[in-house]
Amino acid sequence: MNETRGIRLLLADDQDLVRGGLAALLSLEPDLEVVAQVGRGDEVLAAVQEHRPDVALIDIEMPGQDGIEATAQIIASEVGCRCLIVTTFGRPGYLRRAMEAGASGFVVKDTPAEQLAQMVRRVAAGHRVVDPALAADSLSGGIDPLTERERDVLRAAVDGSSVKAVAAQLHLSPGTVRNHLSAAIGKTGAENRYAATRIARDRGWI
Repeated sequence: MNETRGIRLLLADDQDLVRGGLAALLSLEPDLEVVAQVGRGDEVLAAVQEHRPDVALIDIEMPGQDGIEATAQIIASEVGCRCLIVTTFGRPGYLRRAMEAGASGFVVKDTPAEQLAQMVRRVAAGHRVVDPALAADSLSGGIDPLTERERDVLRAAVDGSSVKAVAAQLHLSPGTVRNHLSAAIGKTGAENRYAATRIARDRGWI
């Protein structure tokens, strides 16, 4: 981060009003500058590479790609941009996944503007920031029991796709898909794969 030019920010949120409001509030801070805004998850990496922000404020649920996947791409690209997840969905599972992806912070959208600006500064300085209530919920909420492949299968089945369709999408055999679904159902304590998908989503595991 270059202290003389302030902290350059990218905002990624599919809700125009929310994104615009964040931009207006953060731009009031003399050391913060919003240099780019995007409304889709699959536009985040290209915008980061083009505008070279110091910090990207990223929503989770966006079209094209979710914010956690976008965060992982930014970190893997080694462009030097830190990621702060700013979301409506304060689910403990999301917090864990975001940190595993390399995010430097996780806060909810109703965080007061002054507090959010301070969190941005801390992230830009190399610190990690997490909403205290979310951190407590994460610690008490239990560890995600699903394997990465089980999460993949549940994500692919979230719209009610058949086992055959999920198998084709993930390049697996139908038998392997059934095995993963059965394991996920058992681990979530669900009655069927639809309930397992709902439980996993509610807990932020997928």
